[in-house]
Amino acid sequence: MSGLKNSPFGKRLRATHQDNEEDGPRRNRQRVNPIFYTATSSTTKDVTPESPVTMRDMYGDRFVPSRDAGDMRTSYHLMEESGPSTPSKSRIIPTESDALKEQANAIFTSILHTEVTPPSPRRPTSPQRPTTSSSATTTLPPSTPTRKRIFHYTSPATSANPSTPTRRLDTPTDEAYSMSPVRAESRQLLESPRRQLRSVCKTPYRVLDAPDLADDFYLNLVDWSNTNVLGVGLGSCVYLWTAHNAAVSKLCDLAASNDTVSSVSWVQKGTLLAIGTLSGRMHIYDANTLQVQRSYNNAHTQRIGALAWNSHILSSGSRDRMVHHRDVREASHRPFKRCAGHRQEVCGLKWARDGGPLASGGNDNKVCIWDLRGSKRTSVTGSSTSGSGSVDDAGNGSGDAPLWKFHEHTAAVKALAWDPHVSGVLATGGGTQDKHIRFWNTFNGTMLSELDTGSQVCNLIWSLTSHELVSTHGFSSTTAQNQICIWKYPTLNMVASLTGHTHRVLYLAMSPDGETIVTGAGDETLRFWNAFPKKEGGEKRETRLDYGRLIR
Repeated sequence: MSGLKNSPFGKRLRATHQDNEEDGPRRNRQRVNPIFYTATSSTTKDVTPESPVTMRDMYGDRFVPSRDAGDMRTSYHLMEESGPSTPSKSRIIPTESDALKEQANAIFTSILHTEVTPPSPRRPTSPQRPTTSSSATTTLPPSTPTRKRIFHYTSPATSANPSTPTRRLDTPTDEAYSMSPVRAESRQLLESPRRQLRSVCKTPYRVLDAPDLADDFYLNLVDWSNTNVLGVGLGSCVYLWTAHNAAVSKLCDLAASNDTVSSVSWVQKGTLLAIGTLSGRMHIYDANTLQVQRSYNNAHTQRIGALAWNSHILSSGSRDRMVHHRDVREASHRPFKRCAGHRQEVCGLKWARDGGPLASGGNDNKVCIWDLRGSKRTSVTGSSTSGSGSVDDAGNGSGDAPLWKFHEHTAAVKALAWDPHVSGVLATGGGTQDKHIRFWNTFNGTMLSELDTGSQVCNLIWSLTSHELVSTHGFSSTTAQNQICIWKYPTLNMVASLTGHTHRVLYLAMSPDGETIVTGAGDETLRFWNAFPKKEGGEKRETRLDYGRLIR
């Protein structure tokens, strides 16, 4: 017991008992803690023999916080914020990112949490002062607070706690025998097989100058035809770039009429190109003959920012808030149907590939779904099951009301894309104040999911060969701006982010084979990216599931 008396624990106990037995004036004198070398005042608490001894009495005024597993994560700033975060900063697009980097970052974060926040051992019980009778006037000598026996041996079979040293050292895989610098959980995570991810080339294979390419969010000046010809509107002219030989030809020049091109759109199959202008005129040209086939001088009262084809039906959206539908086979210049569902400019139009409904996006932050085949909702003020879609009777009698109208976006909706792999799925993107990509089920009017990109969504297009979505971006609240991002659907994980443009990436088109995308920006350049290359051994294998081959 001589070793215990001379130990720091015994000295602190004796000093505490001496202070309790001394008179009042002596308590007011400061004493020096022999262990922590800190001056403490004995006036902080009057300890009497009848009062229980607390940890503060024994260790002075020093406070040692408890660090459990959750507390340690918080201390190392590894725990996610529980409070609401701003929508624009909840997801930050990195400057350079791809699927491999995202996977490596996720593994590193998991290992960091495992190493920094190990399972906390069982905390020892706090020392307790032995109880005394009420008539005792003297204190008992110090003794071991927690155990009577210092050395205590037990058999592994009788031990209830499997983490005791005896049981642990009997296990050959115990951490005590490990030569790895990380824990077993981290080592297992590092050695586990990971899914092979494809890599995307981060540099464009071709860059073309595009002088006078307008830096206007509401225009659509780039489109790629199924005949592999790219149409670009530059100022008052429209140029054609043939992909297989890189030949450039001028299709038209509207300078004589003091007009400017505001939108271009190719027919799905053929060589017809529709052109919309700032003055509200619309022209249809044949790319083979470079001749105008039809002109609508009074198509709209203001600029035409969006055009969309559905076989022989040409739909146009204008700043006059109207959507007009024309049959290009008819000689009449009047539209056979007008749709009024937006309160501001119509800046996005897109027909479904299967000839289904038409989606329109407006500067009023609304998305409308139109069905010209006559499908209507039976209820007048009905709503979808999630409450996101509703029938809107804002039409002024000039056309039918939209089948659905979505109000979730908080900025202009220009980016629209129908999923070519799943029928009825529509992707929409919001502007600077919204920064979200939302996915809709147009069959029942519900929102499937949403993605906060952290920056203005300018364009959307689906891959033809994989279930992935390409988005182009502009203004951002983060350091990463002017990005081209590829997302995996439906997990919404980022596959790659491409950089190179110095201005907002306002224009996007895809080659007919689905391998190449072209982007245009206010920096007056067109960049071609090999975003979806052919897989090795890309020849299609014959399969019995391809029923088209069974038909003679």
